[in-house]
Amino acid sequence: MSHKESLFLSGDGSHTLFSTKFGAHYHSLHGAIDESVHVFIIAGLYKLVRQSYTKIRIFEMGFGSGLNALLTMLETEKFGIEVSYDTIESDPVPLSEIEKLNYTELLSCSGSLLTELHQASQNQYVKIREGFHFRKLIGKIEDHMFDKKYDLVYWDAFAPECQSSLWESEIHKRIYDAMDDYGVLVSYCTKGSFKRVLKGLGYKLESLRGPGKKREMIRAVKCPR
Repeated sequence: MSHKESLFLSGDGSHTLFSTKFGAHYHSLHGAIDESVHVFIIAGLYKLVRQSYTKIRIFEMGFGSGLNALLTMLETEKFGIEVSYDTIESDPVPLSEIEKLNYTELLSCSGSLLTELHQASQNQYVKIREGFHFRKLIGKIEDHMFDKKYDLVYWDAFAPECQSSLWESEIHKRIYDAMDDYGVLVSYCTKGSFKRVLKGLGYKLESLRGPGKKREMIRAVKCPR
């Protein structure tokens, strides 16, 4: 199946893309920026900032549009923290589509920041802005060999109906092992089978209020055994 994207305006005025390959939107139609801020920044990054982390190692599953990385970079500057940000993507979005997105305009930041993330060299760290060290990995997570520990995981794969293997125990055991003690995983998905996978691995689960009209989301903490 060809990999094509169509541009949509979401409820908060920000764009989202629709992937014909996976038959899904990259972000919520109720609000692309609102969803990412709520699930990944407020529920994830802010939790560690409140715990006085000054250096945070992040792994993001599904670079996609680059919105989560962009938002995290802006927060890095705001709080004066140092972030090492790894992200993996199996199907990069063409730059011609990225250039249509209105994220930098709505976030009142440099229009080049999003394209810098997408044009960054693969498989090596690049300092996009002070305190933000970014490594973009191209490939399937099933083939990725983790080479470090993480404090925070943004699990932003397409829904289980689109990519079922990415929500099952085998891959999440590897994620769990790659996280430091008290590491946090956040995701918009609240499907019962996914919760059971996380509980079975040893996470402590928190059901938080979801973004927009979504009733809940998940925050999972890796507690030492």
